[in-house]
Amino acid sequence: MSSLQAVADIIRTTLGPRSMLKMLLDAAGGIVVTNDGNAILRELDIAHPAAKSMIELSRTQDEEVGDGTTSVIVLAFIDKNYHPTVICRAYNKALEDAIAVLDKIAIPIDVTDRFELLLFDGGTMLGLVKNWIGPKFTSQFGDLIADLALDATTTVGVDLGQGLREVDIKKYIKVEKVPGSQSEDSKVLKGVMINKDVVSPGKMRRKIINPRIVLLDCPLEYKKGENQTIAELVREEDWGVLLKLEEEYIENLCMQILNFKPDLAINEKGLSDLACHYLSKAGVSAIRRLRKTDNNRIAKACGAVVVNRPDELQESDVGTGAGLFEVKKIGDEFFAFIVECRDPNACTVLLRGPSKDLLNEVERNLQDAMSVARNIIKNPKLLSGGGATELTWPYEAAAIAFEAIPRTLAQNCGVNIWDAYNVKAQTFKTAIEVASMLLRIDDIVSGIKKQAPGTSGPSKPTVEQKK
Repeated sequence: MSSLQAVADIIRTTLGPRSMLKMLLDAAGGIVVTNDGNAILRELDIAHPAAKSMIELSRTQDEEVGDGTTSVIVLAFIDKNYHPTVICRAYNKALEDAIAVLDKIAIPIDVTDRFELLLFDGGTMLGLVKNWIGPKFTSQFGDLIADLALDATTTVGVDLGQGLREVDIKKYIKVEKVPGSQSEDSKVLKGVMINKDVVSPGKMRRKIINPRIVLLDCPLEYKKGENQTIAELVREEDWGVLLKLEEEYIENLCMQILNFKPDLAINEKGLSDLACHYLSKAGVSAIRRLRKTDNNRIAKACGAVVVNRPDELQESDVGTGAGLFEVKKIGDEFFAFIVECRDPNACTVLLRGPSKDLLNEVERNLQDAMSVARNIIKNPKLLSGGGATELTWPYEAAAIAFEAIPRTLAQNCGVNIWDAYNVKAQTFKTAIEVASMLLRIDDIVSGIKKQAPGTSGPSKPTVEQKK
């Protein structure tokens, strides 16, 4: 267990409001300064398989709720003279009772208004998010990161009925980092921002009010043969006929699009010069070679539907929910804005700052803040923080293990007032899963073939006894 303890010791001091920072040298030779547990674990070069398994499960914690990765690693395991399977069954029983206790002591809250006072402590939704990001580097910016996180998560939230909301921050929230200006100029755009310009800047409009938007996932260019194609022309006029067929094919595709009178056509695939000519002649601006994820966000924001073939285009597929399309130059690059959407279910967080290193750390802190806001919105329940929840368990072994959290917080001279229900429940589940998996391992088998000194043949796999 020494390898597991070594990993826990590395990130133990990053837990709590008075946590310390770690300076990391990443694989590319860059320097990262952060106290984000997941960012630190991602850069660790671990050879021991048990420690690798523990880190992988902590990443699962981050994917599920976006927080609590440090807590999962810090939770200790108790060394008792029991058979591992007996301990695993006891841990699973303790987990069931722990979740039941969480449901019993959880405090429901109303998240409809970020500034509405919460009756139990006089705080606000904004204050709760600030409380969680207090240990982070961006706490020096005051309410900025908390405001951005709440604006973004409430924008993409979808009401599922029966008081449930779905908040997908990975698909429908994009963080765009643009060096320059001040951090206070960061904002949430009610729409999508992409690092693209129109195909023909001199012929196509760069600003359109209330645009009709068509989204495509098909090439607007003549199809090329998959294999080497040879065309043998007998007469000179046949060359003109061949070119005419290509022109008619492209013109037919463009006419199918222009029948719906769009103002803006956005395509994930290529756009030939001839297609640009027909579109610009009809007053349609075009953007090509867009990422699929960005195209899906635009569809969510303006109410359009991505079409795979122009002949399948319908009036209901045209997006009319955007209030403004505009191309702006920021620094040395052009960015297209599709904003002022009436009912956006996707958004872009524009981060400004003096350097790329600062923006990278702000982005990591913002992701944590958005995860906190999402957890509260999806399951509006809170638990007492500062290790108070961990001290309620009636099981001795599990209680001693869970005491690692309040012990570490006390060592770091800080406490959290509240914890999100989703984060705490997922932390316990992941910690018990790690403990159960590791307790059932009695041998570590290395299947890597190594060259023995002075021999040409590979050595046999070795077996390392678990200590």
